[in-house]
Order: sequence, then C-alpha cells, then structure tokens
Amino acid sequence: MQIGRTALGLGATVVATAAAGVLHYATSSDVATFIVAAVALGGLAWIVGVGTESVGARFGPAATGVLQSTLGNLPELFIVLFALGAGETVVAQSSVLGSLFANGLLVLGLAIVAGARAADDGVMRFSVRLPNDTAVLTLLASFLIVILGISDRIGDRASRHQVAISAAGAVVLLLVYAVWLLDYLRNDGAAEAAVEQSPHHLPFTRALVLLAGAGVGAAFVSDWFVTALDPAVKQLGISKSFTGLVIVGIAGNAVENVVGVTLAAKGQADLAVSVVKNSVAQIVAFLFPALVLLSLFFSSRLTFVVNPVLASAVALSAVAVWAITGDGKAAAFEGWALAGFYAILAALVWFE
Repeated sequence: MQIGRTALGLGATVVATAAAGVLHYATSSDVATFIVAAVALGGLAWIVGVGTESVGARFGPAATGVLQSTLGNLPELFIVLFALGAGETVVAQSSVLGSLFANGLLVLGLAIVAGARAADDGVMRFSVRLPNDTAVLTLLASFLIVILGISDRIGDRASRHQVAISAAGAVVLLLVYAVWLLDYLRNDGAAEAAVEQSPHHLPFTRALVLLAGAGVGAAFVSDWFVTALDPAVKQLGISKSFTGLVIVGIAGNAVENVVGVTLAAKGQADLAVSVVKNSVAQIVAFLFPALVLLSLFFSSRLTFVVNPVLASAVALSAVAVWAITGDGKAAAFEGWALAGFYAILAALVWFE
C-alpha cells in the first residue's frame, strides 16, 4: 500500500513538472505556469524527503535528519538564486523568511496539535535539546536582523555598510552552526532512526537517482516559477511578499509539512519535532547566511535588512517557539496558537 502511494506521488509530481514545462515553453499563460510550478515544487520537495529517508538508512539518525533538512531546502535554494538573478530581491528574501515562518510556526503548530491528540493525556512530550538549540540559533539570527533593521531606520554610519555587515554576520552564523552541528552529530543517539520508522523504503542506488532527478527538476521548475512570478502576481493582484512568505514557504516545505505532522499523529513526538526543528535551524543558521554570501556574486545583493514588521515577526517567533517547546511538552492549544501566529502574519502580508 505504502509503495503504491509513493509511486502515485512520484507520478503526480512528474506530471505536474512536465505540465509546468509545457506551460512555460508552449503557452503565454503566466498565471497557470505560476500555479502549476508551485504545485510541482511541493511535489519535488516531497520526493526529496522520500529519497533522503532511504539514503539515510546508511547513516545515523541525527545525520539523516540533517541530510533531510539540507536536501529538503533545495527548492528554496534554487528559487532564491533564480530570484536574485532576476533582480527579485523581495521575493528572494521573503522566500527564506517564509520557509522559517512556515516551519517554525505553521508546521510545528500542526505537528503539536497532532501529537497532543495522539498522546493519552493530551500533552505532546519530546526531548528539549533540539528545541532549545534551535531557539538559540534563531535568536542569534534575530539579533542580527533587528540591529541591522534599526541601523537602517535611523540611518547611522553603519547603515551605509549593510552588505559588509550582513556578510560578516553570515560568516558568524555559519561558524556557530558548524560548531553546533558537529556536537549534535556526535550525540545522534538521542533521536529515533527516521528511516526505520518510515514507510518509504527504496534501494540505496534508486534513492540516489531519485534525489538527483528531484534536484534537477527543482532547478528547472524554480526557474519557470520565478519567470512567471512577476506577471502572475500582477494579474492575480497579490503581493510579492505574500508570494514568498506564504506560497513559496508552504510549497517549498512539503517535506516538513507532511512528514512532521504524520509522525506526530503516530505518536513519534521526538522524531516529528526533530524533522521540523532541524529544518528551522538550518534555514536560519545555514541557508539564509549561505545565500547572503552567494548573493555577493550577483548584481542584486541579499542582506539581513528586512522591514520592521518582518524583523519583529522573526524575533517574536523565536521567543514564542522557545516558550512553547523549551520545556519539552506542549498541549494542543499551544500548537493552535503557533498556527494562529502564522495566520495573523499571512493576513498582514496579504494587504502589503
């Protein structure tokens, strides 16, 4: 049954990817290309998750979680790089932040709701280390974002060097993340083995081929998505910020959306939190700073300077997630609260 579902998901993703390519090259319908490409990105992210779980059978559970987060963020990586190449800095920046909010608020919130309902006493319990580590990494990134935002607003001397300060901050974040990652991987016995719990079991070679194909597909679809984005959002009447923060954030995180909530519903609380929290940690302390450094090779530069609303949202999200998950337990209403934070932010961005 599970193999049949995997084949069905793979087939649907192939169809969506092919349809996006046809719409891009053979039609002038930007809205249709934009929508179908978004669906294809979600499917490709899911395929990356399936392939990673199978490849991870040869590694420890912590390494598997990190590998899943790394490859699961491929769609966001390609979208941001193509957006920077097209001069769409708003989309590039909001896509990264959208992934952070989608995982840290929406997906984690829904996972907590599912996990609490699966628990006998209505309280989801999990190891406290990863939530607290993720909170520290997020607060470090929040510190950088907030002080740069304040500097930009008051126009002090440092505000004239935003690119340089962002690059320096990116290096600091990457170094801290590397130190944390090495220690985390050395203590990989604290988590359950994701592959052993997964219904998707593919041979190692086939999983590698699947990952390679999904990576290539994500690169092409991201290009088609970004190309159609500007005319599509104008026709649909939605902002680029909403597109990056919500549409890309949800579509590009299909792995965490499905895997995290499903595992929580099965009572595998530690593994569910590990999947979601690993992704949050990697987005904020690896993907974002890495993209800031990569943007130095583009004419459009990505920095940590964001508008005050989003800067405040990042900081408050870090505090909220730490407050809810820092003690290693959460009730369903706390999960709904996290999802509510995301809904409020999405509503605000819709009107920008």
